[in-house]
Amino acid sequence: MSPPLQAKLLRVTQEGRFNRVGSNREIQTNARILAATNRNLEEEVKAGRFREDLFYRLNVVELNVPPLRERLEDILPLASRFIAEFTQNKARFSSSVADCLTRYPWPGNVRELRNAMERAALLSHGELIFPEHLPAKVRPALETPPTVEPADAERLGEIERQAIFQALRNHDFNRTETAKALGISRRALIYKLQRFRELGLRWIRLDEVPTSNSQHPEEFQAPKFQ
Repeated sequence: MSPPLQAKLLRVTQEGRFNRVGSNREIQTNARILAATNRNLEEEVKAGRFREDLFYRLNVVELNVPPLRERLEDILPLASRFIAEFTQNKARFSSSVADCLTRYPWPGNVRELRNAMERAALLSHGELIFPEHLPAKVRPALETPPTVEPADAERLGEIERQAIFQALRNHDFNRTETAKALGISRRALIYKLQRFRELGLRWIRLDEVPTSNSQHPEEFQAPKFQ
């Protein structure tokens, strides 16, 4: 507030009277004033930028709301509330996302957090949310993935294939139930199965995990999908 406007507001709080712009007639008021600021008004008073008498007129009941970076315990409940709103309670956070949210200082406070959750809901299509769905500045610097050796990548791929086919067997090859059990969408599961076929995946026995290096390749034949 500029100093002249501060003086006018002080008069209203003290006398309960004001003049409309362009009018000479005083109007009586009995309004209650709720004021908010993101600055330290005591420091502003010392610096001469805010009237001390107005400060004490307004500072009757003070509510101090710390910035989000000072109340880390509120970040995840707020983020979960926003995600539930944007995805109709469908999406959930991966563990790495929770870590990202609590590490970031959130200079824009709750408004910035809400915008980040809206973005995550859109990019994740309302499903499992990963760090890549968050704004770049929210992701930690160590988000850069470590170098993965080809052998390690192959082992990870094999683990994924085993997990998918084990889940398929556990759910009688019902893709909808399997996707739910794996925490992915049905569309993502279908894509992975198609990708396995393109990679030349072979089915050995119904009770065995399919591999891509079978000594006796056979056409991929799984029970009919539902």
